[in-house]
Amino acid sequence: MVANGPEVVTCGEAMLLLLAEPGVPLDRAMHFRRSVAGAESNVAVGLARLGHGVRWLGRVGADPAGEAVLRELRADCVDVAHAIVDDHAPTGLLMRDSHAYRAIDVQYYRMGSAASRLTPEQIRPEALHGTRLLHLSGITPMLSPTAAAASRRLVELAREAGARVSFDPNVRHKLGGAAQWAQTAGPLLRDADIVLAGEDELELLTAQPADEAARELLRGGADEVVIKRADHSSTVLTADGSWDQLPHAVPVVDPIGAGDGFTAGYLSARLRGLHEDQALAEAACVAALVVQAATDTDGLPTAAARDRALAELSKGGDPAYR
Repeated sequence: MVANGPEVVTCGEAMLLLLAEPGVPLDRAMHFRRSVAGAESNVAVGLARLGHGVRWLGRVGADPAGEAVLRELRADCVDVAHAIVDDHAPTGLLMRDSHAYRAIDVQYYRMGSAASRLTPEQIRPEALHGTRLLHLSGITPMLSPTAAAASRRLVELAREAGARVSFDPNVRHKLGGAAQWAQTAGPLLRDADIVLAGEDELELLTAQPADEAARELLRGGADEVVIKRADHSSTVLTADGSWDQLPHAVPVVDPIGAGDGFTAGYLSARLRGLHEDQALAEAACVAALVVQAATDTDGLPTAAARDRALAELSKGGDPAYR
């Protein structure tokens, strides 16, 4: 973190993750690995490992899970000084299995969690002083009406601080139906300077084909819109043109977390002043590293590991994590 404040601020729900042994369904699993998960905290860890000063805002319970979440974020040099510990509500819990070739079974235990009790009044303006970028996902406003209001407050404070806003819808259908997502997350989509969204998410939130939605967002004030496509390729559109990026063929150990890794890789490149097409290339590289490891964060690389993987790709090799 730099003296005048963090380069990036994120806000969301960080949860304790219990990951079942590889390939075993949840109802049969006997052994679980503990980790931390959450769209915004994953991006925070990804950016911190890539060398950026990052602050995570959010709420955890005064319980062992909350202690573990904060400890793990601190271990990755994420600033949690503004996080709130709630004495009356628990930290959210996430259980999932892991399989490379079938749908992942994810079970959330977040009803009434500390994170859902986030309010606008708990967002202190000084938490965003000096930041260059605020990153949000659609998950946070979907947790509760007060968390939605807090998300809007964060955007207001980011504007006052002169920071850009990036937004990834990160649609989770267990949090609500299509209409609720469009009503709650749709406005944040239109408030963002940088949008990173799946093509299905853009279609859900705007009721338009993804590319048309992207062009409309650009006309509405967005600077760049990244579309993550179903075949794992990606496109970035700006007022100056569009660029495409193919995915990398790598062995998949666990696909969960690839989207957050992609976002961290893209934002890191843009924060360093790289062109949008170079940012797409780094994003795809980071995502390829993430899917080669278990948990949401195991494969998130350091800057040195990213650069080694990019060098391998430039020679036609595999972006292996090493």
